[in-house]
Amino acid sequence: MAAVDLAFEEFGSADNLPLIILHGFFASSRNWRSIAEKLSAKFHVYVLDMRNHGESPHNPCMDYPAMAADLLLFLNNHRLNSVSLLGHSMGGKVAMWFALNNPGYVNKLIVVDIAPVNYKHRFDDLIQALKALPLNEISNRKQAEILLASVIPELSYRQFLLQNLILKNGGYCWRIDLDIFQRMAPNIIAFPDTGHLAPFTRKTLFIAGENSNYLKPYNITKLFPTAILSIVASAGHWLHVQQPGVFLALVEKFLQDG
Repeated sequence: MAAVDLAFEEFGSADNLPLIILHGFFASSRNWRSIAEKLSAKFHVYVLDMRNHGESPHNPCMDYPAMAADLLLFLNNHRLNSVSLLGHSMGGKVAMWFALNNPGYVNKLIVVDIAPVNYKHRFDDLIQALKALPLNEISNRKQAEILLASVIPELSYRQFLLQNLILKNGGYCWRIDLDIFQRMAPNIIAFPDTGHLAPFTRKTLFIAGENSNYLKPYNITKLFPTAILSIVASAGHWLHVQQPGVFLALVEKFLQDG
């Protein structure tokens, strides 16, 4: 499996302990910029663009072993031998798979609103709706947002997805390759077989949104026996956006505790 060299944003002093942030499906490093800036007061923060996302290279393969290989290449290229990992959704699965397979690199692990399990939801209708947008007829994002409203009723989620719609050479196009996303989506909702792997026994924090159904305590204890589970009230899957203050307090306390 060929690893790709990931784009990234960097915040804070190299004298501080390194923290790697991994975003979710359809997201990018820019979605975590505000959180990273606040954490950079105490940590040296790297926010990666995962393969096929943001400014990172496109690759026809997108699964958790491949994305973990990208992360390993990043750590080796930057001579980072011990880091804390924070991953949300897809990024949380990357972080878990990496920690299970490369425990020596991971000081502390934070997983945000995802579990190491196979989910049943699908992205087919969503991706098809994005592919069906008549880009040659669109002159601004607002038009695209209105066209997506019937399929994606939640305004904030439409706006999030449309961050991947960029203006180039006078017309709109997708930053991401929707064909790759469509083919690889089954890998994103899945999780690789862990039967051959030892549990990850270093300090681990799972953070879940009270209104989200992605994470249940029984999903995590077998592979992460030392894990702590914190529930953020009045928040769903995007808890770091909906309750940033609470989220930051949990992350900082966990990372700074001995």
